[in-house]
Amino acid sequence: MSRCWSVPGRRRVAAPVALLMLLLVSTAGLGACRDSPPEPVPIRIATGSATAVYHAFGQSLAAILNRELPGVRASVVVTAASAENMRLVGAGAAELGFTQADVLPTGPAAHPSVLAVARVYDDLLHLVTTAGGPVRTVADLRGRRVSVGAPGSGTEVTATRLLEVARLGGDRVQQKHLNLDDSVAALRAGEIDAFFFSGGLPVRAVRELTADSATRVVDLGEWTEPLRRSYREVYVSRDIPRSVYHLDPVTTVANPNYLIVRADLPEPLVREVTRLLMERRAELAAAHPAAGRMSPRSAIATAPLPLHPGAAGWYRSVKP
Repeated sequence: MSRCWSVPGRRRVAAPVALLMLLLVSTAGLGACRDSPPEPVPIRIATGSATAVYHAFGQSLAAILNRELPGVRASVVVTAASAENMRLVGAGAAELGFTQADVLPTGPAAHPSVLAVARVYDDLLHLVTTAGGPVRTVADLRGRRVSVGAPGSGTEVTATRLLEVARLGGDRVQQKHLNLDDSVAALRAGEIDAFFFSGGLPVRAVRELTADSATRVVDLGEWTEPLRRSYREVYVSRDIPRSVYHLDPVTTVANPNYLIVRADLPEPLVREVTRLLMERRAELAAAHPAAGRMSPRSAIATAPLPLHPGAAGWYRSVKP
C-alpha cells in the first residue's frame, strides 16, 4: 500500500527514518505519493587533485553523508580545483564543491546559482623548489620554468596574481600549467625549476616530496600586502612552521576557502549537510588536519558569497 508523507516544519530532524522521509519528499516533490522508493539523491562533491586537501576532505565528507543520510548517494569528483569547482556547481554538474575566496565574484549576484555552506579553513600558497637550486625569492623566478597550477585551479589564480604584483607577468617567467602531481613529477625530473600550489596544511604531495628530496619552500610573506592592495582583502599572511614539512619555517600568502552548494538544493538537505559538517569535525580532521580548524563561529564568514538558507538555518539553531 502506498503512503503519502508530509513535510515537517523547520524543526531539526534527528531520526534517520524521519530524515529519509524529509529528503525524499524534498527532492521528489512536496506532497507527492510514491508506490516505490525513489532513487537516492546524488551529491557529487567537486574537489581537486587526488593528493591534495580538497580531495581528502571530500572523501571523508562523502563517507559521512553516505553513512548518515539514508536517502543520499555521495561521491567525489577529481577536478582542477577552485575555479572548475565553481563552474561545475554553478552549472548543476556537482552539488557541493570547494573553492578559494579569491576565485569568487567580487560582488553578490542578483540570483546566484552557487551559495555557501561554510568557510572551512585557509589555503596557503606554496612555492616549492629544490634546496640546492637558484630560487630563493620570487624575484629569482625571472626567466625560469615555473608551474603556476592547473588551468581552472585556485592555485593558478593566486600564483598568476602574485607574479603580476611582482612584475613577473607575461613572458618574464616560463609558465607551465600543471596540476599538483604533475608539478611534483616535473620538479623531480628537472623539467621545471619551481612550482606553486595552494592548499591547507599539510599538502600530502609536498610532504612526500620533502621527505625524500632536498626541497625548499620559499618565503612569500612580503607579497601579502601587495596582493591585498592590487586585488582583494581576502589575502592574509600565515606561517608554515617547521613541524609541517621539517623545513625552515616560512611565512606565505593565504586566503580562505569555502564549501559551496547549488543554490537550488532543498533547505532540509543542506541543513543536514551543514549539521554533519560541523558535528563530525573530529572525523573529518582524521582525514586531514585542516578540517579540524572549522567552527560554527568561523564557518559563517563567507562574504561575498551568501549562505544557503539551509546552512543559515542550522547556524541560527546553534547556541553561541
